[in-house]
Amino acid sequence: MNLIDPTQSVLVLVDYQQRLLPAIHRGAEVVAHAVRIADVARELGIPVIGTEQYPQGLGPNDDAIRQRCGTTLSKTHFDACADGLLDLLGVADSDTPADARREIVIAGCEAHVCLLQTALGLLRAGLTVSVIAQASGSRTAENHELAMQRLRQAGADIVSVEMVAFEWLRHCRHERFKQVLKLLK
Repeated sequence: MNLIDPTQSVLVLVDYQQRLLPAIHRGAEVVAHAVRIADVARELGIPVIGTEQYPQGLGPNDDAIRQRCGTTLSKTHFDACADGLLDLLGVADSDTPADARREIVIAGCEAHVCLLQTALGLLRAGLTVSVIAQASGSRTAENHELAMQRLRQAGADIVSVEMVAFEWLRHCRHERFKQVLKLLK
């Protein structure tokens, strides 16, 4: 098993929407973890993509999430891959460029619906998927746990914010180490 490669990584933040978040178990904590990993990604030059499930009904993503996303994909399918995520990642067809990023770090809401289906879509596309459990949420803790179990069984790695950050850094002599460490504390 390999470490998550920062030169191959994209961070995908799924559906942290304003009208949905109050119903998410430990929602404020989930958003705080998502913001933290997004800040780390941006500090390290790793692209951040957001998705919004039917924003006309569920509203836009939380402002803190939206501000950190370079691109936000509006979607109606629970699996963002069905609404263009693979195109945004540059891996939608057989003409995928050799330098396309193939490792997706993902987190979002609801873990057992949109996050799950999007991560499964990414796995079907042949991408490496790491799911940040701390930065993902569902209305119930039970649904969150079941989603993490299913994703692990499907081949996704279940990780934490710090696991990802330190794998991206690799060592304490990284030029951005001190800046990233401040974001983690």
